[in-house]
Amino acid sequence: MHKVGIGWLFKMAWRDSRKNRSRLLLFISSIVLGIAALVAVYSFKDNLQRDIDNQAKELTGADLVIESKRPIALKTAEKLSKMGDEMSRENTFASMIYFINSQGSRLVQMKALAGNYPFYGSIETLPVNAAKSFQKGRNALVDKTLMLQFNAKIGDSIKVGELNFAISGLLEKAPGQTGISASIAPIVYIPYKYLPETGLTKIGSRITYKFYYKYNNADSLAKVIKTWEPLAQKEDLDLETVESKKAETGQSFRDMSRFMALSGFIALLLGCIGVGSAIHVYIQEKLSAIATLRCLGLKARDAFLIYVIQISIIGLIGAIIGAVLGTLVQFLLPIVLKDFLPITITMQVSWPAIGQGIALGLIISILFAMPSLLSVRKISPLNAIRASFENATVKRDPLKWVVYLLMLLFVLGFTYLQMKSLAQTIAFTIGIVSAFLLLVAFSKLLMFLVRKLMPASLSYLWRQGFANLYRPNNQTLMLTVAIGLSTAFICTLFFVQGILMSRVTLSSSDNQPNMLLFDIQSTQKESLNALTQSYHLPLMNQVPIITMRIEEINGKKLGKDSTNTRAFRGELRATYQDTLTVAEKVVAGVFTGKVASANAPIYVSLEERYARSINVKLKDKIVFNVQGMLIPTVVGSLREVNWSRMQTNFRVVFPAGVLESAPQFHVLMTKVPSSELSAKYQGAVVRAFPNVSVIDLALVLKLLDELLSKIGFVIRFMAGFSMVTGWIVLLSAVWTSKNQRIKESILLRTLGASRKQILAINAIEYLFLGSLATAAGLILALSSSWLLARFSFDASFAPPLVPLLLIFTGIVLLVVITGLWSTRKILNQPPLKILRTEG
Repeated sequence: MHKVGIGWLFKMAWRDSRKNRSRLLLFISSIVLGIAALVAVYSFKDNLQRDIDNQAKELTGADLVIESKRPIALKTAEKLSKMGDEMSRENTFASMIYFINSQGSRLVQMKALAGNYPFYGSIETLPVNAAKSFQKGRNALVDKTLMLQFNAKIGDSIKVGELNFAISGLLEKAPGQTGISASIAPIVYIPYKYLPETGLTKIGSRITYKFYYKYNNADSLAKVIKTWEPLAQKEDLDLETVESKKAETGQSFRDMSRFMALSGFIALLLGCIGVGSAIHVYIQEKLSAIATLRCLGLKARDAFLIYVIQISIIGLIGAIIGAVLGTLVQFLLPIVLKDFLPITITMQVSWPAIGQGIALGLIISILFAMPSLLSVRKISPLNAIRASFENATVKRDPLKWVVYLLMLLFVLGFTYLQMKSLAQTIAFTIGIVSAFLLLVAFSKLLMFLVRKLMPASLSYLWRQGFANLYRPNNQTLMLTVAIGLSTAFICTLFFVQGILMSRVTLSSSDNQPNMLLFDIQSTQKESLNALTQSYHLPLMNQVPIITMRIEEINGKKLGKDSTNTRAFRGELRATYQDTLTVAEKVVAGVFTGKVASANAPIYVSLEERYARSINVKLKDKIVFNVQGMLIPTVVGSLREVNWSRMQTNFRVVFPAGVLESAPQFHVLMTKVPSSELSAKYQGAVVRAFPNVSVIDLALVLKLLDELLSKIGFVIRFMAGFSMVTGWIVLLSAVWTSKNQRIKESILLRTLGASRKQILAINAIEYLFLGSLATAAGLILALSSSWLLARFSFDASFAPPLVPLLLIFTGIVLLVVITGLWSTRKILNQPPLKILRTEG
């Protein structure tokens, strides 16, 4: 044969695909949903980043925000008041409000505002002018969800601390607010000038102090930031600009985008397995045709290129279909995620995302088909005269190992692009590769055991069904890996969601509190206890809380130990106690419940993970700043704390006899048996003790449950791509061996096998294979979920038995039904007709 041109190769690729085009499209459809998921996520990310860039000023509301978690020194406050072309200030804190008409109360996020903030964007209210006019009198803007919950209307009054405020506007949205934050911590605005009269700024109140600035000159803003950065570190102030807010918002959603992209990538990996396995069977069926072409003088390289062209074109078609589908799906993501977004999303077609998706689909189609395509180069013309291609042997090809290495590098590279962490990338890749290798080993072992241990006493139908597991062109390896990985991934997501849900599930037992009262002053403690007991409620878990900061660790202060700045940032809430609670267990050292004498060393106990995070060990020396008083201590013990218990837990615990005279506030937990009594009790507390805040834990847990349900929906939405891809891979796998099944079934039908017997043989094969593959996937999912629970979430993991059985049964049924459905054509026609068709 003369040298062939590229045009002839394309023509041969077209002609050869005509009979098998539907099968090739089915093979490549394995990657369609994976590409769709990734294009949807990439498009959403591009649109989100564009809108964050465009709306960053509205998110921040100012050019510069200076924030402090503790009262600001007088000199610093004077400097802050003279900055900027325009300034606003805001104090934010948690507080109870009391609706006078409905006599209902609720913990809210209170914002005392002075000035024209926001300078960019607006506080959205009804009526519209209420955002500007409410500061002129003793007025309040109340979140719309609260208004609906307590049946309030504009003109009604609420009690905030010691003062009453008229509701002058319904708050629809505040800068940077999301639907989730509005549900968990609804916002109420009051004028800043009335804050001192409310009595809510006493010791123990956790207030965030914010200063908002507008600068008409960008150069002067840059100069101010440069000047203030050293002072901000010294005074523990946080500086936020439009750029830093943009980066922070983008980062928070990048994490979510990475998770979603990895979910889509899992679907794509499943599709890769489907492509690779299906092309392997496809090439095996083409051996005789390729050998005939070789007899006619076609070079091995040209035969190889014919099938590369064929797979590339079909892969490109699949990638384009996936990109189009992903572009359509991206318009659904803002609807699914709207409660998590602080900005308005304007969806547009993202051509870079489409380009990435198409390129990725094409690369994957070729890369994962290449091990089978490379074997085309080794096909000898002698194969044309062999009786059966099963006996054809091919020498080991070193290029295949190069391709396998490229596959591994591709998985590593793509994962790193999503996670941006080498350790996480390696862990994820090792997990995927390990699961794949375990499933491959399991399938090989299964074929070996069935071949060697199948009892001769079994009936013919059972022996034939089991024999299908190891016969030539069997589906055992492909289906075990596809079904196992699909099951493992989907079930792991399901189990992790369950672990998160169980961490916030409120126990219904009698000894579990469901209401928390905090910011109780020492002078109020006894009176509040009496009020609580008058409602026949138990006094549970009463503890003092002292606010402090770390001043020194082993003689080093902030600035002298740049590797441990986290320890010195922010405030700590500590307590003192003489015994451990039921939620605490000493894991190192000895717990000291009381100081031996006035001059004896003070041994404190640290929560083990907190100690690890600030690089502190047993016997290290820590100096605490307790509101101006320096107290030297020694780390005497480390505790393991069960944070999921409904009680107050602390990272730092002092022994009794040290902090009793320090400024402090108290926390009380109780259990209220009914929602009616809860409303009455909260109302009484707010009226008698306006500064005391009450958290209805049942309400909080209900809101968290709703939040996790929405997160769970996002997880299931992305996992759905993997589920459907798994089914397509299964269908593709079954379809690939259709010709082999037709030949076997013709032989069985010719020998007198009935329709029912052939159906039974296929059902036995798929039932056995589906059961074992699903079980293997569930074992992987249970193992990975236990590891995540143990090492990532620090939680216990108990597999839910009923969902486990339902998942197992559902997947096995899907495998059996799909397998039997693929043989329907064979069962419904006489052998002679099938023989003629095949001929």
